Amino acid sequence: MGVFAVSVAEEDLTEEELAGLELVRETGGIHQSDFWKELDVSSRKGSRIVESLVEKELVDREETVYNGHNTYFIQPVAADLEFALLMAGDMLSPFIGEEEADPQSDAFTQWIMNLAYQ
Repeated sequence: MGVFAVSVAEEDLTEEELAGLELVRETGGIHQSDFWKELDVSSRKGSRIVESLVEKELVDREETVYNGHNTYFIQPVAADLEFALLMAGDMLSPFIGEEEADPQSDAFTQWIMNLAYQ
């Protein structure tokens, strides 16, 4: 599922809401017209799931036009993202965006050293 903080509200989610939240987080954002199709629910049910997630402040929804139709773009609430886990002091993990990580690299050694002195 990625690097996310688990909120108290997530404990109270239905299976469908949890699946919807996971879909939004995995995609980084999705149009509502695709959201319900991906979840294999009706558009009405998909709208209810999104409304519930918005009310619980787990996703943001903004109006947009997609494929010539008015819809909403749903994305995870930025506060859910736990970027601090990728940081060592002011250094971002050297493995972000790397396809093959080299634990023997100087960048990795510096990052680990910064972790040790936090």
